Amino acid sequence: MRRNHADIYETTLLEFRDHLKLERSMSPNTVSGYASDVRKYFDGLRGDGIAPADAGPDDIARFLEALVQAGVTKRSQARAISSVKALYRFLDAEGRLSENPCDKISVPKINPYMPTVLSVEEVLSILDAVDLSQPQGHRNRAILEVLYSCGLRVSELVNLKISDLFLDEQFIRVFGKGSKQRLVPIGEPAIRAITLYREIRDAGPVQKAAEDILFLNRNGGKMTREMIFHIVRDATAAAGVRKNVSPHTFRHSFATHLVENGADLRVVQQMLGHESILTTEIYTHIDTRKWQDTILKYHPTRT
Repeated sequence: MRRNHADIYETTLLEFRDHLKLERSMSPNTVSGYASDVRKYFDGLRGDGIAPADAGPDDIARFLEALVQAGVTKRSQARAISSVKALYRFLDAEGRLSENPCDKISVPKINPYMPTVLSVEEVLSILDAVDLSQPQGHRNRAILEVLYSCGLRVSELVNLKISDLFLDEQFIRVFGKGSKQRLVPIGEPAIRAITLYREIRDAGPVQKAAEDILFLNRNGGKMTREMIFHIVRDATAAAGVRKNVSPHTFRHSFATHLVENGADLRVVQQMLGHESILTTEIYTHIDTRKWQDTILKYHPTRT
């Protein structure tokens, strides 16, 4: 789909850099390298007026062909492929793709990305680590409870509206990719946390543009993605959990725990807002890895 997109390239690149830095905890040099590759890829898309989410396999193939013709080393080609694949994994996780264009690109085999998953005990310890005596304590606790209870993306969380809460019926309405809505059940702990937070929220400053937004910053405005990352990181550190935890980790953990407890994969797919069941199947691989490690640990022939 050919269009003019003035700022979408820079906006997407900035969001991708934040994802690599905050969620993937990549080093500054690695982030810089990936961003450089993606910027070159975007230069080609910009010339054709193609938005990143609208690109197809042919557009990626042309980018790779240009690298070969420019005499780029195989090592640099491999990194460029990894960078573009990481970009589309990010966009896919954010719900911005109907289809991942990299799925149809033949590339060197790369170890599959397996997300960090918390145990139930680790989730509870992080929730309990929030200091409720602090001014934003109840808000932060409610944010973490909703992330885990509903498996929301960060973008969905910061855009969650009060008018989309149906707490008496125990579900919330979430707007994902393309404003496509889905209904997600919400547990009692998250409902209690939201109820306590609402009392504090409604008594404080609320900017006119954010009157229907649930989670607000201290000035009464809409929160940013980066603020959510810092809240998660601070609570994780306070709980003494040493894993690389981001907001998306709560989404991964939510889905994994559902699968481990026998939830139907199609139900998990609907709750997460995945377009394809193939995206949801990663959680069956995580579950498989868990029991495989257990079997190997306790196998009678283990020495």
